[in-house]
Amino acid sequence: MNRYAIDMLETAERPNLIPFQDTQYSWTDDLPVCKQSGVGFSTNIIYREDGYRQEEHPFEDRSFHCRYDDSTFLYGVFDGHEGTKVANFAMQRMAAEILLGQLNGKSTDEEVKEVLRQAFIAVERGYLDSIGDLLAERTSLQFDIPDGLNSYETYQKFPHLVDKLNALNCELSAGTSAVVALIYRGKLYVANVGDSRALLCKTDANQVLRVVQLSVDHDLRNEDELLRLSHLELDIDSIRQGSRIGNQETTRCLGNYLVKGGYREFEELASATAEPVIAEPEIHGGIELDDSCKFLLLMSRGLYKSLEEVTGVDQVNIKLINFAVQEFQAQSTLTGVAQAVVDKVVRIHHDINMSNLQSTVTTGKRDDITLLVRNFNFPLPHALKSPTNQSVRFNPIVESAQITTMLENEYSSTSVTEENSDFSTTETSSTSDMYPSGAKSTNKNSRIKPYVNFSEYYENVEKRRREGTLPEGINF
Repeated sequence: MNRYAIDMLETAERPNLIPFQDTQYSWTDDLPVCKQSGVGFSTNIIYREDGYRQEEHPFEDRSFHCRYDDSTFLYGVFDGHEGTKVANFAMQRMAAEILLGQLNGKSTDEEVKEVLRQAFIAVERGYLDSIGDLLAERTSLQFDIPDGLNSYETYQKFPHLVDKLNALNCELSAGTSAVVALIYRGKLYVANVGDSRALLCKTDANQVLRVVQLSVDHDLRNEDELLRLSHLELDIDSIRQGSRIGNQETTRCLGNYLVKGGYREFEELASATAEPVIAEPEIHGGIELDDSCKFLLLMSRGLYKSLEEVTGVDQVNIKLINFAVQEFQAQSTLTGVAQAVVDKVVRIHHDINMSNLQSTVTTGKRDDITLLVRNFNFPLPHALKSPTNQSVRFNPIVESAQITTMLENEYSSTSVTEENSDFSTTETSSTSDMYPSGAKSTNKNSRIKPYVNFSEYYENVEKRRREGTLPEGINF
């Protein structure tokens, strides 16, 4: 039996840790973490004039980055909404639906993509099966409320039933966007539902960096999704005006029963001939991971939406890749790269919202942010290296190891272009990017400040020297 299948059976026997429930434990925690990746994040915030931090809701993003074997790696970012229930469920279940033998014997791109498609469908089906008790309770409450009453009358006569029904509806509205990247036998596959995003940075024949979006934003700006909804006989103009489909912004997701099995309860969706919001993923791949592929970014919508909001630009992929390139040159770890990019976007969004020049397009708040970086062969010149000499010696001078920096013209870090686009940017990093502002850079060759005071020792030595009582063999 597969080692991870055995782990799953052992987990099932734990009395307090039931698989695929909304707990802090995930069986993916037992999978080896991919050392060629890193994750950065920032929790949501409501901006206050007094500067104090206030979160609108608990952090709802989830992610994993694991290595299954030498040729199989799996990564996922899940952007939950209306709670963490579905994001947690998907994080725990998705890897099991892909890595527990489903890839055995699969060699063609179509076979691997079908494994990914079935994984999304299985996660969706598994989640809906897990909420059967909630649906039964909701149906019972609806039967207890007589027909023919408007909302005001219903609340006046049955306030406790209405409050309980509203709480259940909120719980049943929980859902998540998902973007999953699979590296299998030297090829990259990306599957997504919702508006989490995957960006691949690669070089063209002239060694110019280019960015390719490997995911599809399933929202009401997507003309293909609007066409799909129109085929279900929905009034597209009405939906587009409301900027939401039912109670959410995305046209595909995992979870959220109310816009699926319960979609007829929404006036604008009642005429649909089938469920308008689906869990069917769009899948890209397999992409050969050759020398031209540099790194991959997986992100929740909070990252690029925050940048879009403050720049007024609908496409910020190039800017995000530029930020990542700058941090590859500055940071020593991939987690550092991911977190530095997140921090930069957070700082820009904060400064615009808190400045007197605040634009009317800003919302006064920011969503959760998660960024996962997977490096293929992009230089990380300041990467930390494990020491090879195990001996220990005391040396008060800090000596920096010789670091081979990236050649100035090896890559065009200030001219990233988007696939099928002529748009480019010329932003470069500077000392003004330091956080916090005013921080001083460190001199690598400076002396370490003493943390043990030897002054009394030296005074006694000097005193004994003058008195002629200094023991032999001590020479300063």
